[in-house]
Amino acid sequence: MYSKCRNIEAAFQVFTDIEDHTVISWTSIVMGLAKHGFATGALKMFQEMLKTGIKPNEVTYIAVLSACSHVGMINEGWKHFNAMYEEHGISPRMEHYACMVDLLGRSGFLEEAIQFINSMPFMADALVWRTLLGACQGHGQWDEVVRIRKNMKERNLVKEAGCSWIETENKVYKFHVGDTSHPQAREIYEELDQLSLKIKELGYVPNTNFVLHDVEEEQKQQYLFQHNEKIAVAFGLISTSKSKPIRVFKNLRVCGDCHTAMKYISIATGREIVLRDSNRFHHFKGGACPCNDYL
Repeated sequence: MYSKCRNIEAAFQVFTDIEDHTVISWTSIVMGLAKHGFATGALKMFQEMLKTGIKPNEVTYIAVLSACSHVGMINEGWKHFNAMYEEHGISPRMEHYACMVDLLGRSGFLEEAIQFINSMPFMADALVWRTLLGACQGHGQWDEVVRIRKNMKERNLVKEAGCSWIETENKVYKFHVGDTSHPQAREIYEELDQLSLKIKELGYVPNTNFVLHDVEEEQKQQYLFQHNEKIAVAFGLISTSKSKPIRVFKNLRVCGDCHTAMKYISIATGREIVLRDSNRFHHFKGGACPCNDYL
């Protein structure tokens, strides 16, 4: 609970207070550290777990492989993926394959990722293809993105629609791309316009490679500032106390341009922004994020 609510320090304190650890408590702290970008700490805790004689389970290995993918530890990832069955008799599930696809894809080994998918003992589901799709987008390979989307359509696999949400005054507000349904839509977009000007003055350059639409450059920049996580942050800026961090949740992975923009927004506004995407927490403060831009 604490790690999912951003407080990894409290999570670790609770873990250390437990007298008799089980595979559940070990897995929880490994997963928590991985989600917050502390991959080295997560893998160290996993080794400590093995030394105590606790046998890992399927979920433990999802946490371990996620830690490897968050920092691009390919050799370490392969070692643990192979050890699952060879040392512990755990047959990899779809989630474990998706972690390896994520590790290979985000490290730029897209062909290897495709070969790995083709070698799977079962047909890849939407999770695996979505993971590869995200990797192709991250490396700007739009032809591959189009091919994968066509492949997904032929298999009747639907890509989940992206959305972001934020809680203020005990109420949750959800936003989609270009959303204008909120009663304060005008104020939100006015805030976005102001943010755009401020962060460009600080050096932000829109990365229009993340816009798939075949339109003019100016239109592409406009599309970028209609991404749902930017809309949610703008709403947070106009509706929350300046003394509190802005906490946004997103169901898919944050795009590279939004990640860069968030760093500049944290400088321009002096606000801390916490963005929880489908993979991990991103903490933006003073123009930096602990993930070191490894999305």
